[in-house]
Order: sequence, then structure tokens, then C-alpha cells
Amino acid sequence: MKVADAIARALVDEGVEHLVCYPRNMLIDSCVEAGLRPIVCRQERVGAGIADGISRSTNGGKIGVFAPQGGPGIENSFSGVAQSFSDGIPILVLPGPATMGRSHTLPAFSAVDNFAHVTKWGCELDDPARVWELMRRAFHNLRSGRMGPVLIEQTGEITAADCGNYAYRPVRAVHSAPDPADVRRAADVLLAAKRPVIQAGQGILFAGATAELVRVAELLQAPVLTTNPGKSSFPEDHPLALGAMVISAPKMAFAFLKDADCLFGAGTSLSRVNWAPKIPPGKTMVHLTNDPIDINKDYFLDAAILADAKLGLQALADEIVARKHVPSRDAGDEVGRVRRDWEAEWAPEFSSSESPINQYRVLGDLQRLLAGRRTIVTHEAGSPREQMVPFWQSRAPRDYLGWGKSTSLGAGLGMIMGAKLANPDATCVNVMGDASIGMVGMDIETAVRNRIGILTLVFNNGMMAGERVGMERAIAEYNAIDLGGDYRGVAAALGAWSKRIEQIDDFVPAAREALDVIAGGRPALIEIMAKECTHFSRY
Repeated sequence: MKVADAIARALVDEGVEHLVCYPRNMLIDSCVEAGLRPIVCRQERVGAGIADGISRSTNGGKIGVFAPQGGPGIENSFSGVAQSFSDGIPILVLPGPATMGRSHTLPAFSAVDNFAHVTKWGCELDDPARVWELMRRAFHNLRSGRMGPVLIEQTGEITAADCGNYAYRPVRAVHSAPDPADVRRAADVLLAAKRPVIQAGQGILFAGATAELVRVAELLQAPVLTTNPGKSSFPEDHPLALGAMVISAPKMAFAFLKDADCLFGAGTSLSRVNWAPKIPPGKTMVHLTNDPIDINKDYFLDAAILADAKLGLQALADEIVARKHVPSRDAGDEVGRVRRDWEAEWAPEFSSSESPINQYRVLGDLQRLLAGRRTIVTHEAGSPREQMVPFWQSRAPRDYLGWGKSTSLGAGLGMIMGAKLANPDATCVNVMGDASIGMVGMDIETAVRNRIGILTLVFNNGMMAGERVGMERAIAEYNAIDLGGDYRGVAAALGAWSKRIEQIDDFVPAAREALDVIAGGRPALIEIMAKECTHFSRY
């Protein structure tokens, strides 16, 4: 058996359905022969994003695999893989062959070396006999512990080499249970708190621990805020939901985070990054994570549990029940009062009929239109993220793909394509701005060619509205943040259904038409002539 055929068959045995790729990579035909569908992208960073969307939308149940060309192809992939690494998403990257015998010799490019800081694990495949070992180690790292990209770099003519009879078996995920003493200590701290708040992260989603998170929150009467990658890990129509926090967030998140005396980070790294909740000083801290590197990393902890999020929360809930704890407050009523004030404050934005169009009105109309459908939505970096994260109400795990520990502009388009490939029965929507479509817009043709029926909304305000700081002179003298383009026209030229909206009353009819179009497998784009909006939910 040739190495390429062995890799392809191993991918099938591991449940992989699609090979996202850009030629020339000698794995492509072997994977097609094994039954995988090739998805050839236009730009490698988008290819990595498609693989990300497959893995992210299924919590790793389906692993996204990306096979770019060696040399320039893998070099062009860096920002896409870096985005997956920052968010902890398991994707398998299989770059085409590096030149044999040229490692550490300029200008030869080593993917393993250069991607070492944006992959969980990487290795060269330079011996046919190692193909079984390396594929086994790859899928172990993709399924167990902290998630992240894995890279195996082919060398020379290795894919054509003989590796003997097929000798691969699929790898099962391994989960760690908590130390009972750590659970007791965490319960001591949490039950002593008067005003606990839970910060939930993406680890809840990968562990399938939403039900356990809800149970612990209700037992403690602890309101729950989520990180952006963790958005949808806690149902935002629950009375204890504070919503998700980036720089912007619902008013409840700011209020309860400030007032909390104890913060419980569950399934989150508790990393200090620009787009994560900002935890004020002076709080007792409890942390549940599956990675020891997170513990006491950015905050001193009063208690920590090293475990899978589902197993850790189950054990904590059982400990709380055993102690017959009775909460001293009904936190849901408190959250509800703040929520109602916040919604009343922002109601004019969601009923606005102004022109150019108000982005919040569009998002409100869209959410009402999608009610009752199985939906997966995502956002781009920048203003669309800040507008969507606080106000889009997520009710079920992975009905929203939050991302952004890094903010690679344009990443959302690939992710939503991957989500649609992995979830063909879902209505998949990406919201982007005119800056982000300029980065990746040609890959709308990838969706057209592969009949990936996604809906893209483009807010076109003719500028980078959030980038005025530090560019005052450049803007005054050279209009340096101004942008231009007919994105409806570009999408139509690439084969997508498209329409431009200049008055808000035209949006819902256009969106209904677009939803009918994407149901048939043709992607759709609605260009919305929007206002400059820098009004965000920040308190």
C-alpha cells in the first residue's frame, strides 16, 4: 500500500468526509478514491478556515482536514491555522511535500518548524513505516486534552512509497476525571461566596457539558457569562444568562462581573486577551480546565480542578447536592431586571428606519426571520463582532460560532462554509463588513462551485469605521479609512445570488428570497448599505 492511500483510508476510518485542499498535493486523488469529497479553495487561509468550521461546528465530532501545497501553499495558510490555534480548534493540516534533503537550508521552508507556535503538535513524515504511528498520534492530539491544530508534513516522494499492509485503527478520545479533594475545595470556595458568577468557555462545548453547566449554575444561583468562543455553551434565554463578552457585552455581564465576589471559570483558559472578559481584581477565583498550563497562569486561584469539563461539573454538582446547599438569593430575578433596562435602552436601535441602514435593525430582523430554523451563524472581526455578540441570542450549543482570541479579518467566511459542509441541514449565515470581504471575497466562488448554500450579509458603509484612532492625520489628508466596491456585483459575477439593500423595509423580503435560494445549494449575498456605527454595548 502506498503512503498516500494509507493516509486517505485512515482519514475515512476516523470519520473524515471532506478534504479541503489546494493543489498540488499528492494526497488529493488518493483521498477521492477512498471516498472523500475534495473542496478546492481559492486562497489557503480560507481553506484552513473551512476545515476550522467543520471541526468547530461539530465540537470535533467531525475533524476538518486541510491539504495545501508545500512551500507557498503552506506559507499562505499561516493566518488561518493561527486563528484555529488561538481559539483551540482541532484541524489536521497535511501540507504537500517539502524538498527532501534541504531542511535547514535557505530558502527551504519547514512547515513543522515555522508552524510550531501555532500548532498543538507537528511532525515530518519522512519514513513510510511511521505513517501508522504519526496518524495515530495526530488523532490522539486532535481529540484529547486542549484542542488545537496538528500538522504532518510530507517530505520528498514519501506519498508514493510503500508502507506495507494497512495497519491503522481509529483513536478514541481520552478524558480526565477530577481529584475529589480538588472538587471539595472548589465547593468550599463557591458555597462561601455571596455573589458568584460563572465564566464559561469553549471547553464546555467540546465536552458536551451544557446540561451540567446549567445544573451547577442553578444549584449555586450563579449568573453565567461566556467568552466569545464559548458563546452558545449556556442558553441565553435562561434566566441566569448574562450573555457573551468581547469588548462589548450585555449590560448584565458588566454589572454582575463587577459586583461578583467569586468568579468560577469553567471550561475556559481564563486568558488575559483583548477580546475576553475583563475580570476586576479582588475576587476569589475557582478554575475548571483540562490543561494544567492554564492553572495559575493569569490569575491567582483559590481552587482549581484539572479535568474534562463535563466530568468536573458533574462531580461539582454532586458535591453541592450532597451538602444540601440552599442559595440565599434568586439571581434570575436580579439578572432579569438589568436585562429589561438594557433592552429598553437599546430598543430604538432595533426599531430604527434610518438610512443609511442601522446594523442593529438588520440583526434583529434577521433573528426573528430565522426563528424556528436550525441555524448556525457567525460574524467577522471588528464591528460585526461587537454588534452581534451582545445581542444575538444563542439558545443551543453551536447555533453560534463565536471566535476571536485572535481576530483574523475574513476568517468567518471559511468557517461558515465548513459549518454548512458538516451540517447540511442547518441554515448557515455569516455577517461581515466591507473590509473583511475585501480580504476573502473571491472564495464566494468556492461556495458556488461546491454548491455550499450559505447566506452572507455584507454591511457596506464605505469605510473601516472602527479604525479612526491613531489615523487622524492620515484620514484628514488621505481619506485613509475609506473603502469602495460593488459587492453585490462581485458576488453575482462569481455565480452567487445577490441583492443590494438601501432601505430597511426591503431587507426581510430579500432575506426570505435568499433563504429559498440557499436551500437549493446556491450561496447568496445581501449587500446592505449601512451607516457608520461605532455605538456598542459597553458599560
